[in-house]
Amino acid sequence: MRQNDIRRRITGRAISLPGNDIDTDRIIPARFLKCITFEGLEVHVCEDDRRQMPDHPFNQARYQEATILVVGQNFGCGSSREHAPEALRRWGIRGIVGESFAEIFFGNCTAIGLPCLALHPEDVAWLLDAVAQHPEQEMLLDLEHRLVRFGEQTLRATIPDGARNQLLAGTWNAMGVLLEAGNEIDRIARSLPYVTSY
Repeated sequence: MRQNDIRRRITGRAISLPGNDIDTDRIIPARFLKCITFEGLEVHVCEDDRRQMPDHPFNQARYQEATILVVGQNFGCGSSREHAPEALRRWGIRGIVGESFAEIFFGNCTAIGLPCLALHPEDVAWLLDAVAQHPEQEMLLDLEHRLVRFGEQTLRATIPDGARNQLLAGTWNAMGVLLEAGNEIDRIARSLPYVTSY
């Protein structure tokens, strides 16, 4: 696998986005799904919430260039749109920590190399507050050891083995895996009578 496809540790400043059940329509409103590519979606992350709340975290200068998103429970619920994780990734988010994630959102994040780690509810509450108080402080997501570190505090995280293994091995990128296996795919295809006999 290509080294840049491997996700072991992610370090960066964090952005605190409190609230439970933040759905994909709030992450990227439906009117922006008419695009042919995902390019430019980052400017519309949480657009409706940001217009209604001028002090929304994604509007605050202190969170600009943050690379880790801290969220609450059931993040990414609602419509199963790939646009939501793509918009966050293009905004600059490289990892997400929260209490829980909607299953399809979690899968869409893994498919683009965006790790989602879950924490105990009390740890999430502490982390949301700590990041809001110290946005300049760096956070570490350690997928290998399933840990989140912020300041002096180390928190035990969970991530399903399948997603974790894909991220650690760099096999989350399905197209990359297929391209690297091109010679093997050709070899097997040549051995199949229903491919070569027609």
